[in-house]
Amino acid sequence: MKRRFKEALLTSTGAVDAEEIQMIQELWSGYGKIARMSLSGSEISSVIIKNIVWPSEVNHPRGWNTDVSHQRKVKSYQVEMMWYAKWSHLCDENCRVPKRFVSVSEGEEHFIVLEDLDAAGFPVRKSALTKGEVKVCLDWLANFHATFLNQSPSDLWEIGTYWHLSTRTDEFKTMKDGAIKKMAHQMDAMLTNCEFQTFVHGDAKVANFCFSEDGNRVAAVDFQYVGGGCGMKDVVYLLGSCLDEDACERFEIELLDFYFSALKKAVERKGIEIGFERLENEWRRMYPLAWMDFTRFLLGWMPSHQKINRYSNKMADRVKPLFLID
Repeated sequence: MKRRFKEALLTSTGAVDAEEIQMIQELWSGYGKIARMSLSGSEISSVIIKNIVWPSEVNHPRGWNTDVSHQRKVKSYQVEMMWYAKWSHLCDENCRVPKRFVSVSEGEEHFIVLEDLDAAGFPVRKSALTKGEVKVCLDWLANFHATFLNQSPSDLWEIGTYWHLSTRTDEFKTMKDGAIKKMAHQMDAMLTNCEFQTFVHGDAKVANFCFSEDGNRVAAVDFQYVGGGCGMKDVVYLLGSCLDEDACERFEIELLDFYFSALKKAVERKGIEIGFERLENEWRRMYPLAWMDFTRFLLGWMPSHQKINRYSNKMADRVKPLFLID
């Protein structure tokens, strides 16, 4: 750890010393690491550090080692630093995120010090969810989306999600010709031009939710792709990350009803004046479009992916008539 980074860590936490006690994970494609630090002389026992370094040689696990890919990642980390510095404090206990202590940059290296969510009561990570646990995450998303309804995402991605069409030109070029490719730009325009916009987390997969021991509360991490958009983008990505095709189909109506009920409660609790019925009607129409927008990315990135399945084909059948495509 660079001396300047350690000094910032100690100053921001009131500690006299810090020691790395756990390497949690390497960042995607070798862009740094996330680690847990033990603190001495502070009321805070531990923190999480995200140390970002532009690699001299990129090793993408899927082979997407292009300048477009690199520049997207560079911006994503810049966005995440701005998110924690400028926006994260607006999230309350209903859409819990880690507290930021400090962010520091030096050349092409960046350093973020965050609250340790394990110590804060969210120590459990899951790879699959029960229906009840899915609803806990949907409640988090509903409160997050309500918090940022119709706000302008300054210093974030203008259009959030890591699979947004304008940032995935390499993958789009490799897509085979077909209905989804023909619809791609129109689907993107419909989602982007929704009357009702919010901030989307942009990578709301199950791995980015930290659960309490009893499974009734969650906090979310990893805000590299937070930005403007239709809330359905987060919802479809979450469901696809933790449910198989049969569960997606079986519970679609129940889970969407739950999300919109939670969203309405959050909007009312915050006293937001908005035509909620119009919002719900619009976003329900966007659900299959958002699903196919993500499928479009997969078809270019990894066309053999398990998420391209019977349920995504069903979504395609619901979307095609909108564009007069057989």
